[in-house]
Amino acid sequence: MSFNTFGKLFRFTTWGESHGPAIGCVVDGCPPNIPISEKDIQVELNKRRPGQSKFVTQRKEKDQVQILSGVFEGKTTGTPISMIIFNEDTKSRDYESIKDKFRPGHADFTYFMKYGNRDFRGGGRQSARETASRVAAGAIARVVLNKLLGKKFSIIGGVIQIGPLMIDHSLWNDKEIRKNPFFCPDKETVPVWEQYLLDIRKAGSSCGAVIELRAKGIPVGLGAPIYSKLDQDIAAGLMSINAVKGVNIGAGMNAASLTWRN
Repeated sequence: MSFNTFGKLFRFTTWGESHGPAIGCVVDGCPPNIPISEKDIQVELNKRRPGQSKFVTQRKEKDQVQILSGVFEGKTTGTPISMIIFNEDTKSRDYESIKDKFRPGHADFTYFMKYGNRDFRGGGRQSARETASRVAAGAIARVVLNKLLGKKFSIIGGVIQIGPLMIDHSLWNDKEIRKNPFFCPDKETVPVWEQYLLDIRKAGSSCGAVIELRAKGIPVGLGAPIYSKLDQDIAAGLMSINAVKGVNIGAGMNAASLTWRN
């Protein structure tokens, strides 16, 4: 198995490489007669689109999605939904110098050891460019959930820590998340992060970050008691994203220090 598919009842398969002609995904298991358009998907892709600030990759991509199948007259048909996003800003020559080198912190070495070859152009299949396909699939999932669960369902996420600097959770404001380049829910922390990252860049260094996702209105009983718990599937999906090294759900690791009184 090549393990390019995630999900069970609602599942998606991603395909394509960072510097190939295009990337995309196929969503299967979507119920029929759900109103959906390319605009519903594009609004989510626009949030992820690279080159929107000096703190992210400067690769310029429109990330314009096209629906190829599974939607007719503005509604899902119940058949596989295929989507494509063409790559435009591919400067493969920039990677010529590392075609025979394995970069630390990347999947270059393990990819080569597994397959006996690797597409060094922008990281190939291992590139974070692949996540654009996930966003397209997730956009459809959001439309479906909104249709099935109504207004009681919501999910939102924001960055809560960059390097050692964490937000003040008491100042969390959903409306602030889209107003800054860091997706930060605490506006007081934004200038602090900005200066920190400028200093990190000047020093030629790097750092990590933490995001927090909040979901409300989730139906009781999703998943199965042992080998398909909801927590388990969420963690598996998140851990498959490039650079993710840990997932806490609820109190997470802090649960070890809690007593029944907490």
